[in-house]
Amino acid sequence: MGVSAVEKTARDAGEAMCPYRLVLEHVTSRWGVLVLIELLDRPHRFSELRRAVGRFGRGVSEKMLAQTLQVLERDGFVHRDAKPVIPPRVDYSLTPLGREAAHQVRTLARWTETRMDQVREARDRYDETKRPAQPTTRDA
Repeated sequence: MGVSAVEKTARDAGEAMCPYRLVLEHVTSRWGVLVLIELLDRPHRFSELRRAVGRFGRGVSEKMLAQTLQVLERDGFVHRDAKPVIPPRVDYSLTPLGREAAHQVRTLARWTETRMDQVREARDRYDETKRPAQPTTRDA
């Protein structure tokens, strides 16, 4: 899976402008969060990681999971261990840096879960105040 010159130039320009933001995007992306949390327990093969991540709603495509793993590997969070066997076996695990990031992300995910009722209430209040006024029978 190669990277085109245009993609590489855009990626390099984005990193030069704000490298912190880019890493934060990788760690907190939709699939990045789930991959990091799943790999906290143990190493996974690609297909089992895809199934595990898919338990949280809509499943992840092979292409998207491969891209996510590649980005997390490049950032130093994920280790890819390709075994020279037939059929090929590739295991993904967290590096020490990845383990640290995964703990932080998991803490945020757990906090979000415990506060979901409050978020729903806030959304309902917001939606109620932003809802257009219903016409009365006099206005019709």
